[in-house]
Amino acid sequence: MIVIAITGASGVVYGKRLLEILNDLGEETAVIVTDPAKIILEYELGIKEDEIKRLASEYYSPKDLTSSINSGSFKFESMVIVPCTMKTLSAIANGYANNAVTRSADVTLKERRKLVIVPRETPLRSVHLENMLKVSNEGAIILPAMPGFYHRPKTNEELVDFIVGKILDVLGIDNNMFDRWTGEME
Repeated sequence: MIVIAITGASGVVYGKRLLEILNDLGEETAVIVTDPAKIILEYELGIKEDEIKRLASEYYSPKDLTSSINSGSFKFESMVIVPCTMKTLSAIANGYANNAVTRSADVTLKERRKLVIVPRETPLRSVHLENMLKVSNEGAIILPAMPGFYHRPKTNEELVDFIVGKILDVLGIDNNMFDRWTGEME
């Protein structure tokens, strides 16, 4: 199982697309959508949380600290926070597990599972970079939503798929979400 958390940063399209692809691949997923993310989903994509819930195998409330994913004894492979707000990053970096997202991330790190954090913030303050370094030093993978352009994207969807493809790469899931660099220029 892969736990996907969608927090209230701009870029919720990355989380939605990741869930769509994992669903298409038959991967078991759990999703947590924070209250601010629900607002952003409606604003940026014109969708409700229910559409996200339908893409996942399981749904967990961000307020439920008693759910199974908040325990190290519950087995899941990895967790992706996409997009990840600086508030969520700060909480994780400083061990402040006050909701299901930050507690699940805490469990992921302490159990030495794969944690992928996809920040979508710019510019960054020094404290943002320090928090990224803290969680990176604990084994988290920081994968900023910074699409490449060598594959000559023509649509926003291709830019989104580039980032989703990179997330899948880090999770060890084969994909062809974007044209890979071959070392040759056309």
